[in-house]
Amino acid sequence: MINAIKARRSVRTYDARTVSDQLRQQLLADVSYDNPFGIPVEFRFLNAKEHGLVCPVVTGTELYVGGKIQKDPSACAAFGYSFEQFVLRAQDLGLGTVWLGGTMNRAAYEKAMELAEDEMMPCASPLGYPAQKMSVRENMMRKAIKADKRLPFESLFFDGDASTPLSREKADNLAVPLEMVRLAPSAVNKQPWRVIVKDGTTQFYCKRSKGMGGGDLDMQMIDMGIALCHFALAARECGLDAEFLQNDPGLAEDMEYVASYRVQ
Repeated sequence: MINAIKARRSVRTYDARTVSDQLRQQLLADVSYDNPFGIPVEFRFLNAKEHGLVCPVVTGTELYVGGKIQKDPSACAAFGYSFEQFVLRAQDLGLGTVWLGGTMNRAAYEKAMELAEDEMMPCASPLGYPAQKMSVRENMMRKAIKADKRLPFESLFFDGDASTPLSREKADNLAVPLEMVRLAPSAVNKQPWRVIVKDGTTQFYCKRSKGMGGGDLDMQMIDMGIALCHFALAARECGLDAEFLQNDPGLAEDMEYVASYRVQ
């Protein structure tokens, strides 16, 4: 998955080729898209014409995938973790995706997903083959949010406390998993994750951007789930044993604790 993380970008312009039924089934059958919070996510393929789905920033595909999850305090982080696994698997199979949270007629997507009262559909994604050339609109969007830029390693990861930057050299065997966190996608590229490494444990905190608070549909907590997913997948690929924990050590008063990984 490290190669998929490095190669993936958000795709809004597709080349109109059809994704075969066989490939769709392969996407759902090959991998268990679980998450460490233990809250299952149900995936569904949706046809834009059949369900009246609209997304003005996407062209060249009628195929979408939606995910729904039971409402829970950890639902958004759990959804981010599981849905990102799907996104990376799609990338591995040569398909493009882009996380959609706001630029869509949400009511139609939620109706197509047949939500129960205790369920939510945080995000969806188009699915298809990336076009060789991006649309003018997509190019403008990517430039506006500086989609290809990421904060420096030392601005995101810290050594022992929230004020001591962690260098790649000091990170040692955690350098690659943390770099995969740094490369993770996030809503309007805000990159809310901050990680404090102490005594072999990575403590994940959310540094919220102004105007992007909590609530049922918490986009920045979804981003945190994506970051956790990248770390766990990369750690596994690097041969590290990463144990998931939720036990706030109180290392950062001005940020919101999410979860930890104890690495051996």
